[in-house]
Amino acid sequence: MGGDAVALNRKGSRRIVVDGTTYRWRLRGRPTYDQALCARPCTYAVEHADDPGTTLVVTTNQPHASNWFGAPSAAVLPSDVSAAIALALAQGWHPTRPGPPFHLDRSDGFDHFQV
Repeated sequence: MGGDAVALNRKGSRRIVVDGTTYRWRLRGRPTYDQALCARPCTYAVEHADDPGTTLVVTTNQPHASNWFGAPSAAVLPSDVSAAIALALAQGWHPTRPGPPFHLDRSDGFDHFQV
């Protein structure tokens, strides 16, 4: 692995197969400060399982499940991850090439929590 690629921690990552290719994805167990305040939506990362290069970072339209306000959130499902991978590939993500993270923003409809 070279360039600016950042490898996912294997611990806590899940495997998923999309169109015959195996990826690993991981959702942060603890939210970032902004996610805990419901100011930013939940994100997760995806990489090629066998030859990781550029990491895909997906921004959802849901609060992190461990937010400090108990705001309702939906779980990130394998079907969500599969759809995000397919969309990112269609938009030019090359998972085995080294490089900076590829960001996929799916946050349409995210409602910032009002304190």
